[in-house]
Amino acid sequence: MRPDVRRWLSRRTYTAASWTAADLAGAKRSRGSTVSVVLPALDEEPTVGAIVAAIHEALVRDAPLVDEVVVVDSGSADRTAAVAAAAGARVVDTATVLPAHGRVPGKGEALWKGLHATSGDLVVFVDADLVGFDPQFVVGLLGPLLTDPGIGYVKALYDRPLVTTEGIVPSGGGRVTELLARPLLNAWWPELSGFVQPLGGEYAGRRELLERVPFVSGYGVEFGLLVDLAGLAGVDALAQVDLGTRTHGHQSDAALGRMAGQILQTAIARRPGTGSPSPELLQFLRTADGVEAVSWDVAVTERPPMRTVRPAAGRGRS
Repeated sequence: MRPDVRRWLSRRTYTAASWTAADLAGAKRSRGSTVSVVLPALDEEPTVGAIVAAIHEALVRDAPLVDEVVVVDSGSADRTAAVAAAAGARVVDTATVLPAHGRVPGKGEALWKGLHATSGDLVVFVDADLVGFDPQFVVGLLGPLLTDPGIGYVKALYDRPLVTTEGIVPSGGGRVTELLARPLLNAWWPELSGFVQPLGGEYAGRRELLERVPFVSGYGVEFGLLVDLAGLAGVDALAQVDLGTRTHGHQSDAALGRMAGQILQTAIARRPGTGSPSPELLQFLRTADGVEAVSWDVAVTERPPMRTVRPAAGRGRS
């Protein structure tokens, strides 16, 4: 493992249990900060209401940590908007936010317009399809931002169980992360290889940073934000927080392929220079003490065309 990544992992990896909502509410009050929570949503009627209600009860009513909860609806065909509003969220439609810029499909569009539709100094993004949502997710993401002024962006890390016809695979989710995003980061941005869940949909940041980087319209938004914010503020301004386990719906392989295509486009647009990729791949295993990094050498050797190594055309093999 690179020494700089090892140092970053030890300095910038936290656990959500390190903070309570009440403690952070006091820190927020003393700093004069404000907090917005944004949930991008498209046909999430079964889950969005419970998430909004949990945030309101624990982090608006019981501990004044969150100032506004905004659901950004990307034109849902179900009752997502009504359910979210009934649970206490302010609901905005992507078509009505910055209408002069039009409307394009994709999660990144909802996040970008959610940034415009909110006013908090600190912005927390939470996917609207989470099952068994815990308000401590929001607490954990805000912890580093409210206790360390040197941190500007925080990603969640967690286990992602995969539900299959044969049962539950405890860490089987995140297939696009393991097959595409992690190898890309290790190859071209190895300084970011310590992020356990680079594509995770739960993260928080300071508005002053988030408003200075572009938002990719589709599923490449998380990859783009990670790379761009690291380039803008430096890797040491980024952190990750262990939230334990995150459960949500899973997409088909075909849908994941389309997601991977958007992430690949995002990465290609940001690829640094023309040098050779790093030959190291850092992967992570859940242990009793948290997560453990495991390093692999994935370098390949390319042999020349066979005809160039034969002494002369037509000569027998040797």
